[in-house]
Amino acid sequence: MAAEPAAAGADRLVGLDLARLTPYLESAVGLAGPLRASLVTGGRSNLTYRLTDGRSRWVLRRPPVGHVLPTAHDMAREYRVISALHGTAVPVPAPVVLCRDHAVLGADFSVMEQVDGPVLRDAADTAGLAPESARRRALSLVETLAALHTTDPSVLEGLGRPEGFTARQVARWAKQWSLSATRELPEVAELVGRLERAVPPAQRVSVVHGDYRLDNVIFEPDGDGIAAVIDWELSTLGDPLTDLGLLLVYWDPRTEDVTGTRHAVSANPGFPDREVLVRAYADASGLDLSPLDFYVAFGYLKLAVIAEGIHSRYLAGQTVGEGFERAGAAVPGLVEAGLAVLGSG
Repeated sequence: MAAEPAAAGADRLVGLDLARLTPYLESAVGLAGPLRASLVTGGRSNLTYRLTDGRSRWVLRRPPVGHVLPTAHDMAREYRVISALHGTAVPVPAPVVLCRDHAVLGADFSVMEQVDGPVLRDAADTAGLAPESARRRALSLVETLAALHTTDPSVLEGLGRPEGFTARQVARWAKQWSLSATRELPEVAELVGRLERAVPPAQRVSVVHGDYRLDNVIFEPDGDGIAAVIDWELSTLGDPLTDLGLLLVYWDPRTEDVTGTRHAVSANPGFPDREVLVRAYADASGLDLSPLDFYVAFGYLKLAVIAEGIHSRYLAGQTVGEGFERAGAAVPGLVEAGLAVLGSG
């Protein structure tokens, strides 16, 4: 959300029709002047735009154009989550409006207040940080995740079905693979099978983010704390260790081919290794992390499926921006990494 606006003219932005959006926002929130928009670069999934009427500044999020995976781009879910978490110990953007009228933009979309601060998306964003600042930011990332996982889940009662959550997640992402696969990759079935046979019992029901990582938070403009956690469309109630497992996967440099950026963590020696993150999370959450390998392996599966979905949209000419051409090549390595985490058992 804090990335630089794209240079394209607002009247030509893919997925955003200002002629239709302007009267909708005029009615919903009131406008102080002409509405201007710019694409926020860097997103691999949903399309994100900055909006301003000269007085207020907002962010609009909508699903990508073309083929989308079921449950993967749920703007109504994201809006409900930030509405529930706003004002809690978990920092989120202030919600403004949710639109479910497809006559406006052809899909659900949400609008929230813009949060100022840097997003550490690329090596260029992290290389110049003082190593101690990089360390503190990583620990802030973990502490905020633990704060989310200790938030009373009743704030989102009914959002999901916590009973059997992790087993359903494995099945769901296996189905997502079948819906977006562009090739045969037998190792995916092997990884799914091994995960299905090893699902651990959940220790706690928590609000789960679903895609928690370094570039899904906005840091404070003048500090190392987190100003807002963003991109909540995969959020639900479930097993908190699924978030931690995926965060640790994103610490792997191989993920840069999925994000389309140079690996931000590897660019600064101040970022601690995964073992430090694990200890910090264990201390803050009080959870037993002995079954963590399962959750890391599941994180590799999940990211492999996300990458295949990006690759599928890229092949169909339905991506907006640059860097998407690398996602497909990352998939086999991610699947192999998941199998490696589980070992030879």
